Amino acid sequence: MLDSLFRGVFDTELTYLIAPADSLLCVGISLLIGLLLCAMTMWRAKSSGSFAVTLALLPAVVCVVIMMVNGNVGAGVAVAGAFSLVRFRSAPGSAREIGAIFIAMGAGLIAGMGYLGYAALFSLILGGVTMLYTALRLGEGGRHKILHITIPEDLDYTGVFEPVLQEYAADYALKQVKTTNMGSLFKLTYDLTLRDPAKGKAFIDELRCRNGNLEISLSHQETAAESL
Repeated sequence: MLDSLFRGVFDTELTYLIAPADSLLCVGISLLIGLLLCAMTMWRAKSSGSFAVTLALLPAVVCVVIMMVNGNVGAGVAVAGAFSLVRFRSAPGSAREIGAIFIAMGAGLIAGMGYLGYAALFSLILGGVTMLYTALRLGEGGRHKILHITIPEDLDYTGVFEPVLQEYAADYALKQVKTTNMGSLFKLTYDLTLRDPAKGKAFIDELRCRNGNLEISLSHQETAAESL
């Protein structure tokens, strides 16, 4: 009776049936792996509670899906397409969050194939490397910035800020010019690399003298991209 309860309607005699105890073991290990990955990824990072819950559950979800596919290539391709659609139904995330999702999916895939030891080892290695790179602040030199400058509509911005930019920035480029406040103001967007991040205040003070003390914003490139 129990075996028939867990057998699919379309299964045949040649279909391999995963034992309920084995499936529960895989799902349980996947939940533990998801919780571990969540704790390691959230270390020294700011993420929403919904992302933490999703990351903790994702390995178990992928594990169940892979167990149900069970060697069916056609079903595997369909599942891959379904997972790719999730990206277009969610809010944009940071590169760190996207990487964590891929790690969680990889761990769930390994667990779904039955290699629980490899799944745990994979999660420990990738989670540990994530924590190490976070502790080392890899790629967070603080030099690459996005600069927003608001100017009045009667100010010709061509060449006005170049002397200041050449003094404080190793390289810079004007990326966007748009009107704001019913066309009475312009907003300039620069992509730049600061020579010395410690001189950020002096840099902004000199820009304020040239834009009529209007709004100026200097932010990390990743932060600026997420706020769009």
